[in-house]
Amino acid sequence: MNSRENQLKAFDRLLTIMDELRAQCPWDKKQTMESLRHLTIEETYELGDAILENDLEEIKNEVGDLLLHLVFYAKIGSETNSFDIADVCNSICEKLIHRHPHIYGDVKVKDEEEVKRNWEKLKLKEGKTSVLEGVPVSLPALVKANRIQDKVSGVGFDWEQPEQVWEKVEEELEEFKVEVAKNDRDKMESEFGDVLFSMVNYARFLNINPENALERTNKKFSKRFQYLEAKAKALNKDLKDMTLGEMDVFWEEAKKL
Repeated sequence: MNSRENQLKAFDRLLTIMDELRAQCPWDKKQTMESLRHLTIEETYELGDAILENDLEEIKNEVGDLLLHLVFYAKIGSETNSFDIADVCNSICEKLIHRHPHIYGDVKVKDEEEVKRNWEKLKLKEGKTSVLEGVPVSLPALVKANRIQDKVSGVGFDWEQPEQVWEKVEEELEEFKVEVAKNDRDKMESEFGDVLFSMVNYARFLNINPENALERTNKKFSKRFQYLEAKAKALNKDLKDMTLGEMDVFWEEAKKL
């Protein structure tokens, strides 16, 4: 691995290139924080994909793409004297020091759960009016549910045992089945949301990230279905003309791969 000196040189090189691109490249000159926003989100998802695939080379590349965006925002901020990369780094450093009194102060903690509880208490002392303020409104619903539950757990609003959470899952499933039987679309949707929320909570108790779990299933299903498509194409068959039984043969083959 690189020495700290080489790491700092590499970061300095990136900052220099960013300065040059912003001054000389027509595309880079035109960019604003607003125009970069959707691209940053896209890069974040690409990093997430690489992590799920455990592709370390691609993770390195995607971290670089994301780092470029962060440097880009800091560069734009410096042009209006709002903030620069040093301000960004110092700000997060001060926050980390303040929120880790068990490392930089005399606070004692026994485990990571106590660290999380202290973190949320410190945020409230900093002026936050709700522990849920740190949950972005635009997060995908599944990720948001997990973050909401994690946040409230940090202040002690939580179940004590996984078995209690599973009982809640079963309770919500029964309530959902009742509304399905009535065919009340609005209440069905509401109860289905409760089922998903309780399942996310149960996953949290099992230390399973629900977003990662679902995405793994998405990828697994996609690969198997693409195998099915390839097999059908090799036989000059159209999927819509095949019976479910015929398709299931290839599906079972895909599951064994």
